[in-house]
Formats: sequence, structure tokens, C-alpha cells
Amino acid sequence: MENIRGSALMVLAMAGFALEDTFIKFLSADLVVGQILFMMGIGGALVFGTFSLAKGDRLFSRDFFMTPVLLRNLGEMIAAFGYITALTLIPLSSVAAIIQATPLCVTLGAALFMGEQVGWRRWSAIVVGFIGVLLIIRPGLEGFQPASIFAVIGVAGLALRDLSTRGTPATVTSMQISCYAFAMVILIGAVLLFIDGGAVQPSTKNWIQLGFMLLFSVVGYYAIVAAMRIGDVSSIMPFRYSRLLFSLIIGISIFGERPDWLTYTGAALIIGSGLYSILRERRLMRQVA
Repeated sequence: MENIRGSALMVLAMAGFALEDTFIKFLSADLVVGQILFMMGIGGALVFGTFSLAKGDRLFSRDFFMTPVLLRNLGEMIAAFGYITALTLIPLSSVAAIIQATPLCVTLGAALFMGEQVGWRRWSAIVVGFIGVLLIIRPGLEGFQPASIFAVIGVAGLALRDLSTRGTPATVTSMQISCYAFAMVILIGAVLLFIDGGAVQPSTKNWIQLGFMLLFSVVGYYAIVAAMRIGDVSSIMPFRYSRLLFSLIIGISIFGERPDWLTYTGAALIIGSGLYSILRERRLMRQVA
């Protein structure tokens, strides 16, 4: 039952993030990237900061300056910049497909920088997954979109964030982590606003879109934290790929996107290699146990 609940929460989180992406794309028609990031950061920091205070947590402590926490916040800034910039410039379905490579990138980072043992089968899965990314980006070919590099930057940021989370001390609560993450989004948004030359006056429609964006962002964040705390992680993680399905449905039905066969093939390679890597790790853990 715990695995079923965790899987349902993971699907809910992925649906929330896909809907959040939808409203970010709506907002990008009127507002600059820095402004979207800045407003998202303020809203998320206020929500999770309030939750933290209600639970009796301190928003500021020495733990904030520990290396894993600082690296996680850096990863959050890089991810927010790359991912949201990509959302404003290329199709939602392409961004969602590329971002599915994050678990493979985390496995690669754990092997290179944390000494985790990775066998040839998982190395092969990583290579196949990155071939899938190249099929979507298709550098050097006619369909190449330079802006897709921002999605790859987002993947790198997410991988750094997830790897750093492993070393984050237990004294830092999930609510504090979430509050710190959105605070970093405020910072990168402010920097981009300065570079862009200032904000645009949001319309009433933009404020409504912003409200829905924050709602689905908070729902997604809360659901994924809850999902990872119950059940078996290896049983829950495959449902993370449901985000691509939601994004494809939204991209095709709302934004009129028409992914080509290379995008579908690349997405299939990424998801297939990711699922294989998860199942392989699950089998190894059972053998050790």
C-alpha cells in the first residue's frame, strides 16, 4: 500500500509540474524570463517559509552554509535558469523529453564524483540515454535549435541539486530545503532582470496565470517530497516519467506542437534506458540485501 500511495503521489507531482510548465509558457508570451523566475521565487519562498515557521523550523541557521546545501542551492539556480529559459524558447514536449535524462545524469555524477560503483550495463544505459538527448537536440542537423542547450543546462543543474541532496544533513528539513530553493530562484531572477533592463507590468491575466503557476508548483513540490518519503524508491521512481506523457498531451492539445519521429525516438531511448537503470539498481540492491 505504501508503494501504491507513493506512486500515486509521484504521478500527482508530475502532473503538477507539467501544469506549472504550461502556465510558465503562457506567461513567457508577456513577461521576461527574469521576471517569471523572480515572481515564482517570491511566491514559493513565502509558501514554504510559512510552512517551515508553522512547524517550528528556523529559516536561517548555520546549516545553510554547509557545502552540500550551498551546492544544492547552486544547482537549483542553474536548473531554474536553464529549464525556464528553454520553456520560453522551444516546444514544451522537447523540453520535457530532454529533462527525463536527469536520473541518468545523476547516476553518471555519482559514479564520477561520489565513487559509486556502476557496471557496464548501467554505463551502456547512460550512453543510450544521452544518444536519445542528441536525437532530440540534433546538433549540426537542419532541425537543430540552439535554445535546446538551455534544457541541457537545466538537466545539469537538476543533477547537481539531486546529488547534493544526498549529502544534506538530516537537520535541514524538507520545508527548509524547499524554501531555500525558491529563495535561490529569486536571486537568479533578480540578476536576469538586471541584465534584461527591468520588468514588464503584468496584466490581470498574467496575475491569474502566475497564481495557477505557483499553485501547481507547490502541489508538485509537496507531492514529490511526500512520495520520496514513503514506499520503496525504486518502485516509485519509474512513475517520474509520467511527466513526459502529461507534457506531450498538453503540448499537442494546447500549444499545437507536433513532435517529429526523432523526438519520439529520442524520448523512447531516454525513458527506456532510465527504466533499465532503475531496475538494474533495484536488482543489485536485492542481491546485496
